[in-house]
Amino acid sequence: MDLTLPNAKRPTLSFEFFPPKSEEGWADLRATLERTRTLSLDFVSVTYGAGGSTRAKTLELCEEIQRDLGLSAMAHLTCVGHSREEIDGILDQLEKAGISTLMALRGDPPKGQTEFVAHPDGFRFAQELIAHVAKRGGFRMGCAFYPEVHPEAVSAAADLENLRRKQDAGAAFGVSQLFYDVDLFLRFRDEARRAGVSVPLVAGIMPVTNLASARRFVKSMPSDLETSILAAGDDPAAVAAAGVEQALSMVRRLVAEGVEGVHLYTLNKSGSSPRLVERLRSEGLFLR
Repeated sequence: MDLTLPNAKRPTLSFEFFPPKSEEGWADLRATLERTRTLSLDFVSVTYGAGGSTRAKTLELCEEIQRDLGLSAMAHLTCVGHSREEIDGILDQLEKAGISTLMALRGDPPKGQTEFVAHPDGFRFAQELIAHVAKRGGFRMGCAFYPEVHPEAVSAAADLENLRRKQDAGAAFGVSQLFYDVDLFLRFRDEARRAGVSVPLVAGIMPVTNLASARRFVKSMPSDLETSILAAGDDPAAVAAAGVEQALSMVRRLVAEGVEGVHLYTLNKSGSSPRLVERLRSEGLFLR
């Protein structure tokens, strides 16, 4: 199934899910997917566990989304723990399932390991994986980028150069790591353009539902955002509502600044991200 990906005249809108680890989690996710069906998203992505631990579940979920819900799915694929032959086997499975778009990533180390170690016959970097898939053909690829700079990058300039290498290897668009500082994202985008990055750059956003958790995800948390969430008090529903308003404000500004897409990290929940999309639609944003 073809995806509407960032390259159109309007920004794209998409969700990210992950394969649950329990039957209860699968039931919750399927309920969320049923609500997602009505939102007219451009696509959804499905993550790949550390060390490739959810490889089969990622494929299963992508197939279910496309077959049963009529939504376009993008599968994550990482280098971790895989030889080139195993990567080719995964690509064969994805192709057979009709999944033609990948989020190509280096990936995080398996649980219990602190450093990434490439398979002896695998890939060290996302750009190598992207180049391998591009040479094979048949897939369109996204890649990750980091408005707050990748934690392993030696400098911001080196991080930008790495993004350009992914583009040159065959990535067709980028999706950002989570951020809450819009100024930071816009500065990164402008610097990326000056550095020769021309592919669409999609903003990765997650409405705040717990301030302490949100702080752990990012380096930069704007004070006005913290103030608005703290004003909601200890009521989870009030905090979630404030988080939707905060995300809505971010997206309005990003759209005004010409962002090419917004990708919402849902945590498999049917609350904040769908509500945010409904608000955006009511304001005439992202209309198809």
